[in-house]
Parts: sequence; structure tokens; C-alpha cells
Amino acid sequence: MSQRRRRAPATKVKRRRVLITAAVAGVIAVGLSLGVWAMEGGGGPAGSATRPADTTAPTASDPDAAAAPTPSPTRSYPLSTAPRTIPAVRDHTPGRGPGWRPARGYRVVVSDADLADEGRLIAGELGLSYGGEKDDVRAGDVRLALGGEGGADPESYAMTVRGGRVTISGPADAGVFYGTRTLKQTVHGGGTAPEGIVRDQPAKAQRGLMLDIARKHFTADWIEDRVRELGDLKFNQLGLHFSDDQGFRIESDKHPEIVSEEHLTKAEVGRIVDLAESRHITVVPEIDSPGHLGAVIAAHPDLQLRNAQGVAARGAVDISKPAAAEIVDELIDEYAGLFPGGQWHVGGDEYRALTVSDPQASYPQLAAAAREKYGPGATVADLATGWLNDRAATVRAHGRTPRAWNDGFYAGTTVQPARDIKVAYWTGKEIGARIPVEYLRAGREVINYNDEFLYYVLGQPQTFVYPTGQRIYEQWTPRVLRGTQAVPAQYDAQILGGSFAVWCDLANSQTQAQVAAGIRMPLRATVQKLWDPDQPELSWAEFSKLADRLG
Repeated sequence: MSQRRRRAPATKVKRRRVLITAAVAGVIAVGLSLGVWAMEGGGGPAGSATRPADTTAPTASDPDAAAAPTPSPTRSYPLSTAPRTIPAVRDHTPGRGPGWRPARGYRVVVSDADLADEGRLIAGELGLSYGGEKDDVRAGDVRLALGGEGGADPESYAMTVRGGRVTISGPADAGVFYGTRTLKQTVHGGGTAPEGIVRDQPAKAQRGLMLDIARKHFTADWIEDRVRELGDLKFNQLGLHFSDDQGFRIESDKHPEIVSEEHLTKAEVGRIVDLAESRHITVVPEIDSPGHLGAVIAAHPDLQLRNAQGVAARGAVDISKPAAAEIVDELIDEYAGLFPGGQWHVGGDEYRALTVSDPQASYPQLAAAAREKYGPGATVADLATGWLNDRAATVRAHGRTPRAWNDGFYAGTTVQPARDIKVAYWTGKEIGARIPVEYLRAGREVINYNDEFLYYVLGQPQTFVYPTGQRIYEQWTPRVLRGTQAVPAQYDAQILGGSFAVWCDLANSQTQAQVAAGIRMPLRATVQKLWDPDQPELSWAEFSKLADRLG
């Protein structure tokens, strides 16, 4: 594991800056054994601009080529084909040459000290030596470099294989890291990185897995294994839903009375966060409220919501009571230091007071509080929207960007949700749920959690069935926000990405190992469509075979 890297709220650990680096000088011709190299598989993915071999002058994005006195490819070799990876690379310019594969004595060097962690990681994974920050050039080098055009996607990269060496460059360290994942997959199991240039970047900026660790305790080791898996697949978010009716699963200093017997210590969470950061993954915490707070209510029963007849609403706090807001905000404040990433999920879904036919009559104390705070025409939905805004303000004060479930955004309210709260769209089945276009038409940004495709619900309760990778791969795209129908293409830019979600409603239905096996192919299909939503080149059978080969 790379050294521990802590970042201040809303910043990256290392500088995500765009650098224009000088071309690597002094390329040394490398003696390579002859023999025709043949890459397994076919060409680049559908929609990629796969071009003929480039024997013209090099470009600034190709530092090795810039220093080469003569073209290194030779006509003795067939034209290369694109590497086979998950997700598939989006663009490959083929070349002629033997390609590159790791060998004893080869080294990884970096052109910028900011890439030391990425360099050490890929060197260890491929059995190479780590040479650090070097300007010289040796046979077999893998060079990591920062550089690119201003304004380029920080997750983009170029991987050039030429003259017996590999150069991976990008405008920021995240892109360079993804280039190392491409190289790692390409040479897995004795494979060869093909001659030529890969140019790659994701279609969607947010690519996540959400884990419900509140209903089911997952060990730190298991979660760390998922982090490594996510990193290799170029995911960049891990959501942790750690508070719900069934449990509160992270150690708390301010409120130890609410913590379940089986839980993660703060030290364990710190290790998970550090590992995630080393893989350019942001951990997105969620303390859901004002519903799904049963574990908190168990220790503070006075906060539970009750209707006019005194009947308790399961998991819901009474938002007319200031103490309910105080405890949630205290928990957010406590965990803000544990989760330094820039994102925070405030929940907002399935508040019981708004699932009845007449909330004002059923919960008169909420109606009275709404009128007192927002005026004579205010409703319980207005009070709930105000709660959402207040929790968003709490996380915003820590430099976080809030998101909330779509059924926490109510139609027809006087009080409107804050504009910066992102919509985590998961369902159209809830009472009062609105179609995705309503949010998009209003200019809101949305993250796709479509429960029709992306919800892995343990025990398959209600109408849920375990999602298959094939169905995601063949039928889902980020624009399919609800059910099976895509929203119009004009809204594509407002869809920030998506997240596969593991929910543990019937926690004992599967073991940790079964969950890992069950989500393996759905994760791969999901990231393929988030990286490139176009029709994949490979059939599902071919994609599955590739996944098995890559491990």
C-alpha cells in the first residue's frame, strides 16, 4: 500500500494540476528480439477512432516519440490491435513493433514527484524496480508523466508503447493512475502491451459502488478488497451507508450509545479511506435522515416520530424537535474529519410522515412546526425540505457537496431544496415519486442509482431480483435513470454518473463471499457503460471471457 495520504476537506491529497512537461529527451534505441507479435482479440471498441500506423512527426502528448530520431516501428511486424481491458479503451492508434511486456531489470520512473505513489504501486504489481524521479532513459522503462493540454479531463491519459518502452501521461495524477490500470490489465497473465498509442478518458465523472454496511456488518478486510477491485476497474467512488434502522456501524466518540456491537473502528475506516485515496477513490459517507434512523432512536426513544394517535413511525425522527437535528448534525461534524472526500450523502428518502394520505392530519405537530417556521400555508413537506436543506448546510460547512435520494425532493412545496444538492435517482415506485425529466428540466444534476438495474438487494425482497451483468451491459446506459427508458440525449451532461448499490435488507441471505461473487460481473458491466455508454464492441460472451482472463 502506498504511504498514508490525508487531504483536507474538498481538496485532493496531491496537486490535481495541469502541467505542461518537457518532452523526454535522449531516447536510446533498444535491441529487441525479433519475431512476429500477435495480439489476442480484435480492434478498438465501437466508436473509437482507430487509425493507421502513425509515421509522421510526433506530438506533445507522445514524449518518447518526440525524442526519437527515426520511427521505431518496423514493417516486420503486423499492425497492432487495441489492448483488451475492462473498461475498454476508447481510442487506440495502432503501430508496428513487438510491444512491451514486463521483465526483470526493467524500472518504473516518474517525471514528477507527485506520481511517486502511482509509480511504486505499478512497479510492485508488475515486479519492476521503482527508479523514482529520473530524466535518463533505459531499455524497458515505464515512464509516468504529468502533462497535457489546459482544460483536459483530469481523468484522461495517453499510453504510448514504442521502442521497447511505455510512457503514460495525463494532465493529473488520476489519469496517470488509470493508465497504469490499463497497462496492468494488458500484460496480465503474460500478455503484451501492443505497440501504438492509447488515448482514453471516461464519459462520466462519477463511477461508484455503494455498500449498505448498516444492515449487514462487512469486515474491513472485505471492504479493502472491494477498494482494490474498484481501483483496477477505474471506479472512483465508494459509498458507505452506515446508519439505518438495523444498525449504526462506525465507532463514535460523541454518541457511543448508538453504535452496534459489530462495527468498524475509526482506525479501520481510516485505513479504508487511505487505501481508497491511493486508488483515486472518494469514500462517500451517508447518514440517512430523517428516516432510517432506527439505531439512533433505539438509544434516544424520545426522538421518535409519533402520529396523532401516538403510534410510532418506524425509523423516523420527529423533525419538529430541535434535539433530532442536533444529534444528526453532531454525527456529521464528528465524521467529517474521518471522511475527507468532497462528497456527502444526506439521505432524505422514505420519511414515514410523508407516506400517509394526509400528513397534516396524521402528524399535527409537524404541520404546526411547518407553519411556525415557514408561514401559514406551509406543509409537512415544506418542513421536511427545510430539514434536508439544513443537513446540506451542515455538510457544506465542511466543504462537501451534498446529494440526496430523489424521493426526498417533494413536488409543490414552498420551500425548495438547495440548488447544489445532487439528485441520487433510485426509484419511481415511491409515493409521489417524479419522473427523472422533472429534475433535469429544472436544471438539477443527477446521479444514476436506477433500482431496475443497479440494486443488488440481499434476499430479493418485494419485487427485487439480483441484477445481472449481462442485462446492464446490453440494456442500461447512464441515461436510463428510471425503469428501462432513457431520458432524452439533451440531458446527458446533467447526469454526472452512476452507482451500483448493495442493499442488505435480508442481511443473512448471503455471506460476504457470496456478495463479492454476485456483484463481480455487474460491477464490470456498470463501469464499462459509465466509461463508454455506446454499444460495446464485444458481445456479452466475449466480455465475460475477458473478465475471467483478467481475474
